[in-house]
Amino acid sequence: MYDEEEDIFGGEKEEIDPETEANKVKFRISLIISSVFLCVLWAVKIFETYTKKDLSFLGVYPKEVKGLIGILTAPLVHADFSHLTSNSITLFVVMIFLFYAYINSSLKVFAIIYFLPNVFVWFLGRPAYHIGASGIIYGILAFLFFVGLLRRDPRSIGLSLLVTFMYGGLVWGILPYDPAISFEAHISGAAVGILCAVLFRNSDPKPPKYEWEEEEEGDN
Repeated sequence: MYDEEEDIFGGEKEEIDPETEANKVKFRISLIISSVFLCVLWAVKIFETYTKKDLSFLGVYPKEVKGLIGILTAPLVHADFSHLTSNSITLFVVMIFLFYAYINSSLKVFAIIYFLPNVFVWFLGRPAYHIGASGIIYGILAFLFFVGLLRRDPRSIGLSLLVTFMYGGLVWGILPYDPAISFEAHISGAAVGILCAVLFRNSDPKPPKYEWEEEEEGDN
């Protein structure tokens, strides 16, 4: 449905599609949240570099009391700028997908994916400091993929396919091929993402069906 309004000169304003406007608002929200979180990550790394302090002690250190702080802070700390840059690009994209497509559940999903994988790493990880936001990346990717399969609406399935096309190669990150990479965080993030997909699959309204879909259902 379109709204038509007259301007002060008596002419008609441009037609406004409420759905288009809502999508623009959702995109702006997703862009702002994703940008702010990325700025926090970069601010932490710049602070670490400027002060020449090693913040790796803020990572998760499994089965040690000193490592509990990492449940809150590990995703904010990165080994170097190369590590941060590689995480930032993917994280920015998948966060926009999450907050745009699933605006009702996105904050809850993000909070759970941020914290819960770190808890699993603390219990199950190797004795080393586990840092970085890659667990969040794997969690959001798993959520986006599996929630699309569970919801089965065209938009969600399309996003699942897009995620698979863009980042399907990251699945190899759950394998322990590099001792310097926390595959435990990757596995934990993915597992939590799947859990969130199951829990929040019906939290967001499904988009309206096209006429041809309704006609097909009527014929059946």
